[in-house]
Amino acid sequence: MSWLRVLGGVLVLAAVVWWVGPEPFAVAVRSAGPAALAVALVVTAATTVCCAWRWRVLARGLGVEVPLRDAVAAYYRSQFLNATLPSGVLGDVHRAVRHGALPVVADRGSGQAVQAVAAGAVLLVGPAPWASALLAAGIVAASLRWPVVVVASLLSSGGHLLVFLVAARAAGTDATLAELVPLALLVLLAAAIPLNVAGWGPREGMAAGAFAAAGLGAAQGATVAVLYGVLALVATLPGGVLLARGWGRRVARA
Repeated sequence: MSWLRVLGGVLVLAAVVWWVGPEPFAVAVRSAGPAALAVALVVTAATTVCCAWRWRVLARGLGVEVPLRDAVAAYYRSQFLNATLPSGVLGDVHRAVRHGALPVVADRGSGQAVQAVAAGAVLLVGPAPWASALLAAGIVAASLRWPVVVVASLLSSGGHLLVFLVAARAAGTDATLAELVPLALLVLLAAAIPLNVAGWGPREGMAAGAFAAAGLGAAQGATVAVLYGVLALVATLPGGVLLARGWGRRVARA
């Protein structure tokens, strides 16, 4: 139920605030400078095209034709709604209503699956190289059958990772990339958990816990996650513009 997912996100956020206090949230907002915002906008534009490309290919395979331009616009609208409405999935519902549920489910599921496998490969590369090799082989095998899905998903995940690293540097984190990348992957995986308030909740909780375990401080982790959330929200604003234009045209016609 959607209200349970929202409640879960609220409880996780409340636990994070109780743990680290409100200061990391204020610091994150102050750290959202123009350079970080510009990078987030550009990178998110690229990841949106990648996701729209993946969705279009999957939809075509299911007998639904979605032109790339329409797919990009729909994806932007979807991301904006996910980032501003409770539960974090209402944008996908909006996309499904307009273009069919099955292609959207296939798109979202395949993207998360590739992200999880790729993240597992990176996270396991240190303690278990053989396991990482098996996961990498799985990605290669999948790419032979669904090359666009895998490549587009990897590019999209890489873009989200880059925005997180930008947020970490903007928040003043001085950890090395070797330290930050595994933490970022864990946080991005947690962000996909459907217990959130417009994307907020598990992401901040995982960041606080993972950064604390790595010796970087729970408050620093919360700051980076919140700043990432701010950057991601601003980067979806083109979707809000598209929604407003669509509503304006419908009002004018009425």
